[in-house]
Amino acid sequence: MSEDLETLRHSTAHVMAAAVLDLFPGTVIGIGPATDEGFYYDFAFTDRLQPEALPRIEAKMREIIKQALPFVKEEIPRGDAVALFERLHQPLKVELIADKVTDATARIYRTGDFVDLCLGPHVANAGQLGAFRLLSIAGAYWKGSEKNQQLTRIYGTAFPTEAELESHLKMLEDAAKRDHRKLGKDLDLFVVDEMVGRGLPLLTPKGTAVRRQMEEFILRLEQRQGYQHVKTPDIARLEIYKISGHFERYRESMYPPSEMEDEEWQLRPMNCPHHIRVFARKAYSFRDLPVRLAELGTVYRYEKSGEVSGLIRVRAFTINDAHIFCRPDQLNEEFERVIQLILQVYRAFGIKDFHFRLSLRDEVSNKWMGDPAVWQRAQDAAREALRASGHPFVEAPGEAAFYGPKLDVQIKDAIGREFTLSTNQIDFLMPERFGLEYVTSEQSMTRPVMIHRAPIGSMERFMAYLIETYAGAFPVWLAPVQLVFIPIADRHLEAVGRLAQGFRQRDLRVEVDGRSERMQAKIRDAQLQKVPFMAVVGDKELEAGTLNIRRREGGDQESVRADEFLTRLEREAQLPLE
Repeated sequence: MSEDLETLRHSTAHVMAAAVLDLFPGTVIGIGPATDEGFYYDFAFTDRLQPEALPRIEAKMREIIKQALPFVKEEIPRGDAVALFERLHQPLKVELIADKVTDATARIYRTGDFVDLCLGPHVANAGQLGAFRLLSIAGAYWKGSEKNQQLTRIYGTAFPTEAELESHLKMLEDAAKRDHRKLGKDLDLFVVDEMVGRGLPLLTPKGTAVRRQMEEFILRLEQRQGYQHVKTPDIARLEIYKISGHFERYRESMYPPSEMEDEEWQLRPMNCPHHIRVFARKAYSFRDLPVRLAELGTVYRYEKSGEVSGLIRVRAFTINDAHIFCRPDQLNEEFERVIQLILQVYRAFGIKDFHFRLSLRDEVSNKWMGDPAVWQRAQDAAREALRASGHPFVEAPGEAAFYGPKLDVQIKDAIGREFTLSTNQIDFLMPERFGLEYVTSEQSMTRPVMIHRAPIGSMERFMAYLIETYAGAFPVWLAPVQLVFIPIADRHLEAVGRLAQGFRQRDLRVEVDGRSERMQAKIRDAQLQKVPFMAVVGDKELEAGTLNIRRREGGDQESVRADEFLTRLEREAQLPLE
């Protein structure tokens, strides 16, 4: 987002707050920043705000814009700012001054009668604002903490021109149709049950079928590339996370420890300490390395209830995790293999629009652990591997993990928002902390290098991304139901059931629609469920041993021998391992 667009959106948020205070006296205001998608502002209303009020707020905003009221910046003594917002009955602003304003003066902006604590910048006057739209309302805790009061957040967006706004709104409309939460419900893939808890989605049989294919694909691919699969518990003694440094660094994201038999136990936030202990179970020679240990390991992170969302942000998720223990002279080759594996995985899933971000150490922060010279070796190895891959990458100084540089796969969702889908790291520190060693060719003992690697990352987040990317119309190999048999009449049910069982015996995922509905209604329902193929079967088909095949995309029908279509579907359903 350009600085000009950010300024325009921030200024529009101020105008929205001014309109709200004019229409709803007594409202308390929170914060109102610009975002990559638009802007929002948080309010504490005296009465519940209904979505029907948004057009009224928009109309009042247009009145303010028409007046071209200037944005006036003022620097006032900190105490005067406190007195000003106390007089205006804006306690949240007073709290922000106490938290954020450390200088002797505070900066405020005035727009007509509206006053806000703000660093700016803003446009010169409201008349310079462009096209805008208020989009929705939602709940939001003050400062993002469940311990604080819940506010009402109004979301909006703004652009310099009406054409840009309309283009963005069309994109939002298209994205809403692809929203994995909506499709997850419509296609019966997963459910979020309040009795189970927020952030703990339940996969249905259909959702589990998709997940199983994802798992089978990555497990088979890893096995072909020399990974050994392990299974480790979801809980461990707290001490292991103190040794690894996770307890010190990530305590706020971990669930509270449980005390049993005078020891503290922890739901794991990471899989790496468990894999380290598997590696440490026996002695290794330099000839044994690299050792590649992989697991679909479930981890547990505390996410605030206001931040959990569908499959994207959850409180228990499974990582396609692996840890490679190698010699320093093997690091470049192993990290290059990791990158090639990521590229192979993304090709198989049809993902093209992504880039790598290499997060590095900086020379300013003191959060880094380990020898700077060792860090440099790791960073150089990552750069060389990325250059060899030929795939675009950017560098992000200061964004590394505390124990080593990391490689993130950056991707965009259905409305163009960038996020991290996979994280991979080089680590010299953990082997040191856990005392890992191997015997060198000179018969001395030395430390291995460790690579943390997860091409898919969180299975839940990856699945959400695939749902939105395919709009629920998965390729045949991933589809939860690959074929629906549609008998024309009840008398065909028994024979169709035998046909379906023959397909199931070949590990194909098929269903029989035996409802007392019209054939066209069954075909339409199968298309709405994004099933790749429908096989209509009646007297003619049973007599000839054929299937009348329809596709979810519509188009021409085809009559195919049942055994020929079985072979064809088997071929299309194969995992894309090559």
